[in-house]
Amino acid sequence: MARLLVVSNRLPVTVRSGEGGVSVERSTGGLATGLAGPHERLGGLWIGWPGPLDGLSADERADVERRLADERLVPVPLSADEIARYYEGYSNAVLWPLFHYFVARLPQEVRDFDAYEAVNERFAAAVVERYRPGDLVWVHDYQLMLVPGLVREKIPDARIGFFLHIPFPTSEIFRILPQRERILEGLLGADLVGFHAAPFVRHFASAALRLLSTPTEVDRIRWRGRSVRLGVFPMGIDAAAFSDLAASAEVLDAARGHRAGGSALLVGIDRLDYTKGITRRLAAFEELLRRRPDLRGNVRLVQVAVPSRENVGAYRELRDEVEAMVGRLAGEFATASWSPVHYLHRGLSQAEVVALYRAADAVLVTPLRDGMNLVAKEFVASRPDGDGVLVLSEFAGAAAELSEALLVNPYDVERTADTLERALAMPEDERRARMAVLRHRVLTYDVHWWARSLIARLEAAGSAPDPSARLSPAAAVEDAVARARAAPRLALLLDYDGTLVPFAPTPDVAAPDAALVALLRRLSARSGTEVHLVSGRKRETLERWFGALPLGLHAEHGFWSRPPGGGWKGADVGPTSWREPVRGILRDFAERTPGSLIEEKTAGFAWHYRAADPEFGSAQARELVLHLSTFLTNVPVEVLQGDMVVEVRVHGVHKGRAVHEVLSGAVGPTLLLALGDDRTDEDLFAALPEDSIAVHVGPALSRAPLRIRDVTAARALLARIAEG
Repeated sequence: MARLLVVSNRLPVTVRSGEGGVSVERSTGGLATGLAGPHERLGGLWIGWPGPLDGLSADERADVERRLADERLVPVPLSADEIARYYEGYSNAVLWPLFHYFVARLPQEVRDFDAYEAVNERFAAAVVERYRPGDLVWVHDYQLMLVPGLVREKIPDARIGFFLHIPFPTSEIFRILPQRERILEGLLGADLVGFHAAPFVRHFASAALRLLSTPTEVDRIRWRGRSVRLGVFPMGIDAAAFSDLAASAEVLDAARGHRAGGSALLVGIDRLDYTKGITRRLAAFEELLRRRPDLRGNVRLVQVAVPSRENVGAYRELRDEVEAMVGRLAGEFATASWSPVHYLHRGLSQAEVVALYRAADAVLVTPLRDGMNLVAKEFVASRPDGDGVLVLSEFAGAAAELSEALLVNPYDVERTADTLERALAMPEDERRARMAVLRHRVLTYDVHWWARSLIARLEAAGSAPDPSARLSPAAAVEDAVARARAAPRLALLLDYDGTLVPFAPTPDVAAPDAALVALLRRLSARSGTEVHLVSGRKRETLERWFGALPLGLHAEHGFWSRPPGGGWKGADVGPTSWREPVRGILRDFAERTPGSLIEEKTAGFAWHYRAADPEFGSAQARELVLHLSTFLTNVPVEVLQGDMVVEVRVHGVHKGRAVHEVLSGAVGPTLLLALGDDRTDEDLFAALPEDSIAVHVGPALSRAPLRIRDVTAARALLARIAEG
């Protein structure tokens, strides 16, 4: 049975040192509860920071390490400086506000990524050290977003999952992050990336498309020869435990105490964090009291604000602001026997929290942005009496599941006040009908369901790797190089864009650099070697860039060919009555797709959209392909969708023609070695004789037996051939 290696910032324990010695107590949070069963059942390990151990003696530290080992917990110790820079610095001063859309709270200069990277490397090293073949690796949350990629580098066949417990922002927000590509590459090291809600999946896919040019195919992203699955897994709570606790005598007695006096009770329970919307909630409550004087003395708000990150200036300022608002409300509305807000700036026991849930007429969960917010689900689970109203922010991930709640936009103070008024006046039948549906969902899809479903998807996601999309072993590539160098006669057939040079926003700016020209010159000067460029570009372009070199040139995917030192000759295009209508269609799409352009060729057209908005351009390309395919039915023309390009070309005109041209001009047996990166190069590979060498450049699927990573690797391979 596969073990489960859980990787999170904190271990699911709290280490305390007191007069009685050191204690190691299990945590009761959602993640600790949800993964306790799989951790035990699958006999795995939990890797994380155990908390500060600086004050412990050597004997106490050894005792803690022994207890952790007994629980199969693997500590990753962090220094005070690492916590200050990796956790409080980059994770919580940069990633936390950015992912929650609080861009104004970013520091003037983004620092401490080096510490974030170093700590992620230590967590990854802890995984690699303990990994056994077949293990499942499940990494959690924004503090460790580089870990999947780092583990993948060391263990290419590992099954790795990642779950983000906070929102993933829109691509427009995410691209603000200076290390955006590095973060995405880290996450794409996973086989499965999970989120609480569908919008976060869309945002992640959009960021990958815009920043890494990796389109999403339904629920997966092709990345470096692998298929990375994306999934929505709304996290639950231990709903049965909350429901049982809510029915206990202790909680019922406390709840009756909260109801003493007969006034209606509103409850808010949050960490004291600027994402939770506490000040706007207070403003809505203030608006309610101002417009409804009859509610003064008849309704009160209990606001629990659990201290959080009190050594961070922004959180100290928030505490001052909240306390000032509470004071202002008391000064304006309080009487000798009644205060509008009962404010608690401290943590409460679980029993105390559930007693408040059980007593509340309505619980207010109104964050400005939240990945899920389990308070909403805790309240629902804590109402076995079937009563109570949930007021929930539409910007919480829980809103996608709990639509029977009263949804609010917390930025709209007046309409939030309207909703509070509605909650207080809601008839009992409606309250119970809404709560019944909410309870069914929360009790059914609890934290145990969440853990089981994600682990099952991770097992499936990693069960069928695609061998045709993996990079070839270095030894296999070196064997091909040695074979090419040993051949008495060698012909190189090389694609240009995406193979010898990176793709450029527009075709004309991808001119060859001096290093590439020098490499091609060395190769063509090598004894017994011919070099042929086989490109989709026009012959005028290839002539301008490479005409002075002793190369064979094959333009427009083989329509035009020019042997080394010879002249151009073209294929027969046949009837061309289709060209003018197609030109009109492409012109129409270019006009309504800013950044796209038309490249006209002898045997067809190319519609490029690399400089267009990636999502809009991709959608337009799909529509264009469908439109052209329908229009060109029964016409001897084919439509191909390539890398940010849609091509229309005459049937029979493809890169495989270049193979015929090269072989017809060869003097004696010749080894052919072809390099290409996209769909058009598959025609080239298919036309090669059986004893040839075909090398695919990049992550897409290919018939080529050999696969290398990118343009840099392609040039390195050719340089090795030039050396011999």
